[in-house]
Amino acid sequence: MEKNTPHTEPTPEAKAAPSDALATVSAEEPAVLDAVPVDALAPDGEEAAQTALAAPAVQPGKTIFVVHASVGSGHRSAANAIAEALEALRQEPGFFEQYPYIPEDFKVEVLDILEFGRVVFDGDKTASLFIGATRPFYDLTWRYVLTGRLLWGGGTIWGHANFPKFTHYVEQARPLAVVATHITAANAAVSARMLTGQEFPLISVPTDYETEGLWPHLYSDAFCVANEAMAETLRARKVEEKRIAITGLPTRPNFGKEYDRRATREEFGLPQDKPLVLALAGARLPKPYEHFRASMDELIPHLHSLEGFHFVIITGDSPDYTDHVKALAEEYSIDNLTVLGYVEKMPELMAASDLVICKSGGLITTECLNARVPMILLGRAYGQEKANLRMLTSVGAAFSATTARELFNTLKGIQENPKSIDAMLVNASLLRHPNAATDIARRTLVLADPATDLPTRTDARHFLHFYWGHKPAHVR
Repeated sequence: MEKNTPHTEPTPEAKAAPSDALATVSAEEPAVLDAVPVDALAPDGEEAAQTALAAPAVQPGKTIFVVHASVGSGHRSAANAIAEALEALRQEPGFFEQYPYIPEDFKVEVLDILEFGRVVFDGDKTASLFIGATRPFYDLTWRYVLTGRLLWGGGTIWGHANFPKFTHYVEQARPLAVVATHITAANAAVSARMLTGQEFPLISVPTDYETEGLWPHLYSDAFCVANEAMAETLRARKVEEKRIAITGLPTRPNFGKEYDRRATREEFGLPQDKPLVLALAGARLPKPYEHFRASMDELIPHLHSLEGFHFVIITGDSPDYTDHVKALAEEYSIDNLTVLGYVEKMPELMAASDLVICKSGGLITTECLNARVPMILLGRAYGQEKANLRMLTSVGAAFSATTARELFNTLKGIQENPKSIDAMLVNASLLRHPNAATDIARRTLVLADPATDLPTRTDARHFLHFYWGHKPAHVR
């Protein structure tokens, strides 16, 4: 029987999402607790408990946890980017002189909070349920429930209800700090801190361009957010200025590097004399991309009218979809289209492109910002994706299109007026933070200093803790 332990080893399906597949940091599988109550484990029962009892104990006080939830790819990508930044900082000369309280053999562990659940469920499949007719419900719960003036402070309910294993793991590991890129991870960390009486810092990192009301506002020692608009929302939720850092969203540093555009195009067999339009239709979970792919299917027969561009459609690790797109191109004799499956060199390909068509996910749009490539955000957006779309379009950093016809007209307008995207690049530069992961890592290391007076305290235990905030800065 396999150990009932969390791990972050990428699955074969992960290759289908460019932004997630590029996150190269894989945390070492954490040791299971050497003394875990049987009733705290998932229903594997006595055999799982015996496996846990036989495992070696973790070394307390030597680990930084970066915790995400496997709901889509963005939270995991952000967690891996932060972990990679922490490991990179370790290699800098004078690191341990600058942070003498950090053990020289410290570890960084990337954990999926859902794998610690009393009831383990597939977050990706659950997220896929909120499309089609159910998407307005998702929009309602994400944007309106507990996002007005009645807010969530945090409590022990997360540990009691579903994450006792995480609480026990924290109790033994006594982490130097916990970085959370998902609300479930952040609240589970607050719960574990209350129940174990520890005072490790919690750094909350929303991976979109707005923060929903279920983040533990009162118990996060730092919020690392994308822009000033998010900071305004947090201030209304009684998060003091000293706990807010505008770092940008964390992505791998590769997306901020300079690349040889000509060499990249040559490597992929792409023309040098045409603007390149990159459509990111590859997906780890194809269901949320159904509408996106349907719009691209409608666009392909009309690419003759957009001969000023050369199009590249990324289909990901999906042979059926790859064959489908190639068949469409052949049927309509489209010669300004290249179809690529799974691509490892996505940062290079983005940098070699002149325009990207993508969904309005927080991480993929941030990767485009850092790669200095304009965007057209395609599809009807809900929940956090609607917040991303509104923010990016309101500042003129992206175009948006809901239908294939609107997408065609937008591309036609750009083809006739190629300089129309220049202003978009200037506006996007105001949101670009290519060093976000490193900045978050540095802030984490500073807060890990035992001499630091942490902004929050969790001396009191709360099973549930709601509070009344101020009027939100952005009424939604």
